[in-house]
This record gives sequence, C-alpha cells and structure tokens, in this order.
Amino acid sequence: MLTIDIDDERRLLTSEKVRKAVQIQSRVLGRAREFFAGRGFVEILPVIISPFTDPLTDHRVRGEVECYGFRYQITKSMIFHKQMALLGCPRIFCFSPNVRIEPAERRTSGRHLIEFVQLDLEVRDASREDVMTLAEDFLTDLIERLRVDAAEELVFFGRDIRPPRRPFRTMRHDEAVRGYGKDYEVGLSQDIREPVWILDFPAEAREFYDLEYPDRPGILRDMDLVYPDGFGEALSGGEREHLHAAIERRIELKGIDLASYKLYLDFARKGLPPSAGFGIGIERLTRYICGLDSVREARFFAKLPGTWSL
Repeated sequence: MLTIDIDDERRLLTSEKVRKAVQIQSRVLGRAREFFAGRGFVEILPVIISPFTDPLTDHRVRGEVECYGFRYQITKSMIFHKQMALLGCPRIFCFSPNVRIEPAERRTSGRHLIEFVQLDLEVRDASREDVMTLAEDFLTDLIERLRVDAAEELVFFGRDIRPPRRPFRTMRHDEAVRGYGKDYEVGLSQDIREPVWILDFPAEAREFYDLEYPDRPGILRDMDLVYPDGFGEALSGGEREHLHAAIERRIELKGIDLASYKLYLDFARKGLPPSAGFGIGIERLTRYICGLDSVREARFFAKLPGTWSL
C-alpha cells in the first residue's frame, strides 16, 4: 500500500537546494516569456482536460475525469490544441501542465515525473529547421542571462554552465541507435559535452501527428534535443501532419480506433494549418541548469512514478 511520507515532503519544501532551484526556475519562466513575446509569440492558457490528448505511443495508458456524464482525458501534451490554436494566432506558446502515468521502474531514472510542465510552442507555416533555430536561440540566450541574473544560485550549485556553441550538432536516429543501442538517450547524453539534435525518427517510434518526408515514407521530419553530461532528453518536436487523410491513415497504422480521435479528425477535415513546434520540459531544464541529481529536486510537490505524493 502506497503512503505519503509527510516528513520527506516537508524536507523537500524546506531544502535550500530545492529553494534555490525553484528560484532559478522562476527566472527561467520569466525570461522565456520575455524571449518569445519579443519574437511575436502569444501566450495562451493551458488545456488541462479534453476529449482527446496525445497518445504517446501507448494510447491505452491515460488519466480520465468524468464531468456531466462525459469522460475527459487529462492532458499528456497540448499538441492537438496547439495546432488548432494556430487558426487564431500564428505563433503561440504555453506553459502546459502534463500528466503522464510512467512505468514505476522509472522512479529512479532522475528524469521522469508523472506530473510536469512543458514550455510548448507552435509556429504556423514553419519548418523543422525554423523551430530548431528558435530553440537554439532560446537556450543560448537563457544561459547567457542566467550567468548574470542567477550568478549567486549557480555558485551555490557549483555550476559553471556556458552557452553551447551553435549550430548544435545533429545526428540521425538510425546513427544514434547504431552507436548506442535502442535506448540510446542515456549513453549518448553521457558521452557528449554539447547538446545534440536527433533527427528523422521512424514512424513506428513516434506518434501519428509528426510529418513524413514526402520522398522517404516511414521517416518523419521530427527531432529531439539531448542534453550533455548525462542529463538526457531536453525537448521533442517536429513538423506536423495537417491534412485529414494523412492523419487518418497514420492513426489507423498505429492500430488506434478512429473513434478515439473523431473530434480532432472533424476539426482536421475543416482545415488545419501546416506548422512545426516543440515542447521543452521545465523541470528537466531546471535540473540541467542546476546540475541536479533528479528532477524531484526541480520543483515543489514532485510526483515520481510509482509513488504517492502531495
């Protein structure tokens, strides 16, 4: 039977390490808002519950809540709502709370929480390369700012973090697998000293909403960014499928019942704009900046897989 260790929760809330990490995180959130507003982005409010959400490979694992006789899913990511929001604004971002019921064995990974926040953004008529450049701009700007604005906290953590050199190195997904195996993220991250982009995932490894190359069936115009020094995945994104027929075909290839995404498909039938975007986890970003052992130290009320927490 799971129990909540109140003393442990109080220890984390009063920990100087956690407090300073949260202080840095507050600066991250503030600078992100300044950065993206300065580039013409509009901040939208997050969607917490919806009739549909990101399937994230295993579409059977989901949190649900019942309202008025209808069943809503708890947001795993705002990917579909970002696409739809572009009908109103061409460049949007959001600090989106996500709930993902991770396997209990990931409790000790240092990288996984079942509740976390993403900086989620999407750009109408953008390419993968456009948003990769945007991510590089943001991360280098953020670290430059924090070296000045959060100098005291970085000294506390003994963290001499420097803006990475640009452009970031790239590696195809098949190269990463050949070099480090199917679960390449950990080994690659431990080997590198600058962030590395992973490009061109096979369709079976990702969800149905990332765009296929027109001349390379089964290969997607998507990307992940991997932090150096063992901190793992930083962000994930790509160009999006936006044509109704292509989305429907990809859903069927995943073995997902089309009825699960009927409302989204109805929306797509009336027209979605082409776009690209990404989501970057705030707790993982905080962990990387501070050099923390675990994302549990990167926020108050952290919920590890397989545990019961406040």
